[in-house]
Amino acid sequence: MPFNHQSHNYPITWRILDRVESLAAVWPKRWASLTGYLFLVPSLLLVFVLVIGFAYIFEYSLHELDIATYRLKDDYSLINYFAFFKSAAYQKVVLRSLAASAIVTVITVFLAFPYGYVMVRATSAFTRKFLLICLFLPFFIGQVVRAYGWLIILGKEGLLNTFLTSLGLPLVDLIYNYPAVLLGLVQYMLPFAVLLISPAITAISEDFELASEGLGANWIQTFRHVVIPMALPGIIGSSVVVFTLTLTDFAMPEILGGGTTDFIANSIYDGFFQISNPGLGAALAMILVTLGSAFVTVIFAMAGTGTLGFSGKVQ
Repeated sequence: MPFNHQSHNYPITWRILDRVESLAAVWPKRWASLTGYLFLVPSLLLVFVLVIGFAYIFEYSLHELDIATYRLKDDYSLINYFAFFKSAAYQKVVLRSLAASAIVTVITVFLAFPYGYVMVRATSAFTRKFLLICLFLPFFIGQVVRAYGWLIILGKEGLLNTFLTSLGLPLVDLIYNYPAVLLGLVQYMLPFAVLLISPAITAISEDFELASEGLGANWIQTFRHVVIPMALPGIIGSSVVVFTLTLTDFAMPEILGGGTTDFIANSIYDGFFQISNPGLGAALAMILVTLGSAFVTVIFAMAGTGTLGFSGKVQ
């Protein structure tokens, strides 16, 4: 007996889907192999919009600011890039940003790997759920809110200094410095690193670890020679994400640095909005994009894209 749409209160959303599916008959069969690529169209459109934005930024970077009118001159020049390379202050900002990205990446991955390993390998369902909740809770709190939270903890009248003074110890300057920025960035980047490392650990069968232990290796040797090499794609992926996010970060250096430890993103903001020089700000933005792209390119050239190890073979 055929299915009666009306008698069974066929949902309208199902009817719409049926009509959309019926349109597939219009698509030529000789183009059937291209059907899957249609799902890439939204992503390609997004990339296209980003490319247009980068083109405008690059075009702005080639114009000098006219001090008389505070408008960009029509003539093309590289004066904004020359200003960067001649300025020791901007070069110091770049080196500070790169150093912070490297330090935060190493510390974050070092902390994220054991967290992800315990979360994946825990036999207790309660432990896994607890670690998952602790992992996802920070995503419900914005980066700016988290930065101000550190001000409450580390400020001169914060919780930590209040505790120190109650013990008769002097106040300690814990904010508006480089270590405070690094601490805030590590705390912010840790959930991202765990989320990227955990799937790589999940893909490693426990049989490999049991086999290693059966051959006489202790847990340290197993961890070093079996688990870490097999989880290398996840470590590489998390390192790339943490490094690039740190390199482009704005909020933590601005709030926890107090204007004393600016990163490249802060200098870009100052170029556009503080000194009203969009050409210089655009040039700094292009330099930031170039540095980040160069880092990702080098890492992927050495390690492969995601599922490839340093040998270039599928793990």
